[in-house]
Amino acid sequence: MSHLVTDILAPKTNLRLKVGLYFGSYNPIHIGHLAIANYMVEFTGIDQLWFVVSPQSPHKKKNNLLDDYQRLEMVHRAVEGDDRLRASNIEFNLPKPSYTVDTLAYLKDQHPNYDFVILMGSDNLENFHKWKNFESILENYGIIVYPRPGFDASKVQEHKNIVVAGEAPLMEISSSFIRRAIRDGKDVRHFLPPKTWEYLEEMNFYK
Repeated sequence: MSHLVTDILAPKTNLRLKVGLYFGSYNPIHIGHLAIANYMVEFTGIDQLWFVVSPQSPHKKKNNLLDDYQRLEMVHRAVEGDDRLRASNIEFNLPKPSYTVDTLAYLKDQHPNYDFVILMGSDNLENFHKWKNFESILENYGIIVYPRPGFDASKVQEHKNIVVAGEAPLMEISSSFIRRAIRDGKDVRHFLPPKTWEYLEEMNFYK
């Protein structure tokens, strides 16, 4: 299984890296996630993107949510060989429930030379005001928004720390669609990275 993410591009140096944090359950990761990630690292000025796998909340049990490390393994296999992308279990060992502001503080302490930005869909941005200490996050960290259909970018374009990735591909693929399709016996291999699909089939997930 994958270990805590480590950066091999700038170990123990003063080189500054701009790292995008892409939070999600990744149940499972699919080609839509990777297409957005690819766009972010090539068109928004970030040097790396970390897929931060969200742990199972001890207070919110979901029957269709795979074990934390199984989902991490699928992400790890999806990004293997691409140094721009990382699989991260940073939140697995932090206090539960996980709050983004606490994760950011921990990461900044561990990597003082890195500049962290949050990547989020416009649907999450609409609820951002409900996040713990959202004002502190907005003041101290950048946010790159990938728009969902119907999003009005004019609402946030004036904020100094919010950037809308206006040309990012609009992806309609969802993990829930993939889970339902697999449960119904459909072959959805091309909706998933090949190594992730192989692992999913090997483990007989979602059937």
